[in-house]
Amino acid sequence: MDSNLLSQQTRSAVPPDIKMRYCLYARKSTESDERQALSIESQVKEMLQIAERENLEIIDIRRESKSAKDSNKRPIFKELIRDISEDRFNAILTWAPDRLSRNAGDLGSLVDLMDAKKLLSIRTYGQAFSDSPNEKFLLMILCSQAKLENDNRGINVKRGLRTRCEMGLWPTCPPTGYFKEKRIDHKGGCLVDPDRAPVIKQMFEKVAYGKWSGRKIYHWLKFDLNFRTALGKKHLSLGNIYRILDNTFYYGAFEYPRRSGNWYQGKHKPIITKELFDLVQKQIKNSQLVRKENIEFAFTKIMRCGLCGSGISATEKFKKLKNGDHNRHVYYGCTKAKDKNCKCGYINEIDLIKQFENLIEKIDLDETEIKKKLREDVEKFKKFQQFILGKKEKIIIDDIDIRNYAKYLLKEGEIQEKRELLSCLEGKILLKNKKILLK
Repeated sequence: MDSNLLSQQTRSAVPPDIKMRYCLYARKSTESDERQALSIESQVKEMLQIAERENLEIIDIRRESKSAKDSNKRPIFKELIRDISEDRFNAILTWAPDRLSRNAGDLGSLVDLMDAKKLLSIRTYGQAFSDSPNEKFLLMILCSQAKLENDNRGINVKRGLRTRCEMGLWPTCPPTGYFKEKRIDHKGGCLVDPDRAPVIKQMFEKVAYGKWSGRKIYHWLKFDLNFRTALGKKHLSLGNIYRILDNTFYYGAFEYPRRSGNWYQGKHKPIITKELFDLVQKQIKNSQLVRKENIEFAFTKIMRCGLCGSGISATEKFKKLKNGDHNRHVYYGCTKAKDKNCKCGYINEIDLIKQFENLIEKIDLDETEIKKKLREDVEKFKKFQQFILGKKEKIIIDDIDIRNYAKYLLKEGEIQEKRELLSCLEGKILLKNKKILLK
């Protein structure tokens, strides 16, 4: 459209006594079919030339790289709408209508401002839109057409991905252990990464046959192998390790999208067998069942390692006796989360309780917050004892009674009672070289 005709259209729609204050708005498109669109700076340059030729007053220039596909997701555009509402601008200069909106929400905001006489004109490279029914209708048609293109594009992309899956091709970035084939005639195929695939296979084997935990795999990859991903050049996190161990892609089949129920047989070369994958799932399931039983150990959450500062974990072992019974032993030691080579060592719970008993003997009970509660519990027990025996004597409670009761709780009390007792000690409880320290 000729620029003189543009000026005539705008002048006919806007009262001559109103001064037009333009904001130049440039947005770089992120949609795939518009990769050849002008860059932001090219848009700005073209728009400034129009402004100079038409003698338009540009108050400000706003640049934005966010997509206009989703409503209310562009901070610069939201600022522009707010500034127009506050009468800082009353006109917009932009490259094309779809730079302003590709969704009904943002389009509605622009039309509302026009209806309220806040936005008097929208100028593009080849058109002008003012507060007239015909021009607003044309603006809505052009922006709606852009939204239709977006919607159709999404449908086409999903159809293309589904077709690729049916061909046995993984449609997105391949998992660790594979990389995309770059040949034009085999575009999208996944090739085995010769550097990382053997390590992935070893991960499955160590879990299936060696009963390794995810954290042990993590330390092995990070500290022993210095294993890194191909793209991110980063170490695998513990979560990534479990996702790899749960990924069927490694034995050939894959589900896409995830949890959709749509399964495909891939054309890529498997790294492991289906049998090995099933063994790993069984091993992981068994370890999860142990965690789901909520097995708690009394002293894990109240101590830290005195050597590296990691937490303290516990494990139980069962020793079969000659008569067929089993003895249960609980051992406490460093989790080695901060230092996998920590030499803290493991201590039997029986020996640990003995050390806590010795600690109870040494501390000043008057300085502990739990003394009052222990005294009340001892008094209640002695009253019960007198009631059973039919005696009525004055109840005397001394420190020996309280200390003995505290030792009883350490051995026979509930987990919460043990933790409550030890949490009242002054200072941090550390386990260092199989010895308890209070600092």
